[in-house]
Amino acid sequence: MKLVIVESPSKAKTIEKYLGDGFTVRASVGHIRDLPKSNKDAVDIENGFKPTYQIVPAKQHVISELHELSEKATETILATDPDREGEAIAWHLAQAIGLKKPKRIVFHEITQAAVQEALANPRKIDDHLVRAQEARRVLDRLFGYDLSGLVWKKVRYGLSAGRVQSPALRIIMEREREIRAFVPEKFWVVSADVATAKKEQFTVICSEEPKTEEEAARILKAAETTDWKVISVDESEAIRSPRGPFTTSTLQQVASTRLGFSPSRTMGVAQKLYEAGHITYMRTDSMNLGADAQKALLAVATKEFGANYAEARVYKTKSKSAQEAHEAVRPTNPAKASLGANDDQKKLYALIRARALASQMTEARVLRTKVIANVSGTSIPDFSANGSRVIFDGWLAADPDARGEDVELPKVKSGDALDLVKANMEGKETQPPSRYSEAGLVKELEKRGIGRPSTYASILRTLETRGYVEKQGRTLLPTATGDVVSSFIEENFGEYISDTFTAEMEDELDEIAEGKRKYEKTLKDFYGPFAKAVKSKAKIPKITGMGDAPEEFKCPLCGSDMEYKLSRGGRFMSCKKFPECLGARTEDGLEIAPPTAIGKYPETGEDIFVLTGRFGPYVQVGEVKKGSKTKPRRSSIPKEVDPATLSLEQALVYLSLPRLLGTHPETGENIVANVGRFGPYIAHNTKPKADFRSLKTDDVYKVTFERALEILKEEKKKRGFAKKKVTDTK
Repeated sequence: MKLVIVESPSKAKTIEKYLGDGFTVRASVGHIRDLPKSNKDAVDIENGFKPTYQIVPAKQHVISELHELSEKATETILATDPDREGEAIAWHLAQAIGLKKPKRIVFHEITQAAVQEALANPRKIDDHLVRAQEARRVLDRLFGYDLSGLVWKKVRYGLSAGRVQSPALRIIMEREREIRAFVPEKFWVVSADVATAKKEQFTVICSEEPKTEEEAARILKAAETTDWKVISVDESEAIRSPRGPFTTSTLQQVASTRLGFSPSRTMGVAQKLYEAGHITYMRTDSMNLGADAQKALLAVATKEFGANYAEARVYKTKSKSAQEAHEAVRPTNPAKASLGANDDQKKLYALIRARALASQMTEARVLRTKVIANVSGTSIPDFSANGSRVIFDGWLAADPDARGEDVELPKVKSGDALDLVKANMEGKETQPPSRYSEAGLVKELEKRGIGRPSTYASILRTLETRGYVEKQGRTLLPTATGDVVSSFIEENFGEYISDTFTAEMEDELDEIAEGKRKYEKTLKDFYGPFAKAVKSKAKIPKITGMGDAPEEFKCPLCGSDMEYKLSRGGRFMSCKKFPECLGARTEDGLEIAPPTAIGKYPETGEDIFVLTGRFGPYVQVGEVKKGSKTKPRRSSIPKEVDPATLSLEQALVYLSLPRLLGTHPETGENIVANVGRFGPYIAHNTKPKADFRSLKTDDVYKVTFERALEILKEEKKKRGFAKKKVTDTK
């Protein structure tokens, strides 16, 4: 039996159909090892930046199964994805399972021919690709961990920075600052609806846009009182050439524009199509087509549209890092017009097929017409109308959505009289540059050499997850948090998030993959100066304010001026006399009522407040005093209780936690009842690790010492995954 290991279960099912008897196909289900969360344990900087990997806890049963199968197999074949990440997963599998001489195969489409050809041409794991992926992972960890730590201290706890995430946020913020600084200018558009002798109407627009209303009114008056005529007619034939087949970024951009798919959604749908064998691998920056693929596309174009529509074309990829051995995203069998298990898959498959088919077709021919008209005496600027119509559709036959709308003007010639139907003037303002859409940002990142095909979707996802941007429709709007974080990093680490630095680092990682650059030297050249730069900023003051609030918004309590501050919930206005005054407003200027006391805490006489925090409502004894290192006593309010109606008696019950139930008769250590992030529990503080038991049916506020002892005697349920039964797949 031969064991073939792929990444996803659905991919395994597709490949099983092609291999038949003698093969068992299993999936690693993505990554099986990763760096530990603590940077201290993740990378040994002094020992050549050596990473320390840990098995992903949820994958332990997967490794056990694969190890058991590999022991029985005559040979193990690693068939993970055909990119750096796939190569790294193959290497991790070999290390974790203990494979001495594994065979590595790659294919860019899951078809029987491609899989059989790959099996006939196995190779070793590419150490250069593995090293490049390792360098990227370690570099991102060192950058993110060190810089995020400083952002936590100087801006706000829980924020983050990233090697590629932060440059992307900078690009969004640069555009936002352009929008804020933009000063609109007024202008007027003057147009006229005119008609030919045959009563065929069309609209002409003034070629100049007056800056003043007076000039616009003068042009309008002349247009309304004078006879019109055609000054000239210009007709010219133009060609529209097809675009190359999709790369990852162009697929994401067009899917966003035409289908309304986010990049993450596009990649998820494409992954399913690839695993089902319908399209080639969807992470690529190459527009190359294999000879057989090109031949198949030409045959389909000829069959569906005619021989005069088919034309072989070769496209060169602009990206310096493009691997021409890889192919563009294309259908594996273009003769199949519709494929996919659901509507999303069918729509994306149709888009991919149309683009690939169009790329091997003839140019479209378009007739463009420009009619210039004016009033008798030409005392005002010329007016014009533009029209176009397709006279030979060519590649547009395969991709009609790219056609656009035909605007056909009536047949007129120079000197023809025109009748005025109606003249109009409309005041407008110049518009600021538009904010980036997800697809627009992907295009910009690619243009600047930031990121790679496999990272675009994750960059966007991270920015949104971190709360640095919000999506309004398809538009990316930076949040106040994103603004302050980007401004801080730009001011203090601008060099490390510049286009030049980020793009050059991507090129260096590519060179490691090509065997032209050494792993250790690359990381050392980066980390030495970077760590020094982070350390040099250790004493800069913490950001406490974000600028003055508008003068019309005064403190609702004392009437003083206010300033913007940043909280976990976003930006708000705070009294400049804080903490002496607790007056606050929302970002929109609405008053935030200060917390009111619901009573006194019997033991200290301090006020008890009902507050809301990151994890929901809670009760607190006393106020947090500036500079105090003592945390006030506080306790969560159960979800089913309305904080607005909370009584003093209820608050005292909640504040009784953590509740000491007694000491264990055998260990002499405390048994405590409390509520945590995962619900109520009791804890027996045995060393070195406390014994925690969740309370499923017992009331945490009433559970007795005797009942706690009974619970602690119960056998503790083991966490983990049941071992799957191993069977050969024939």
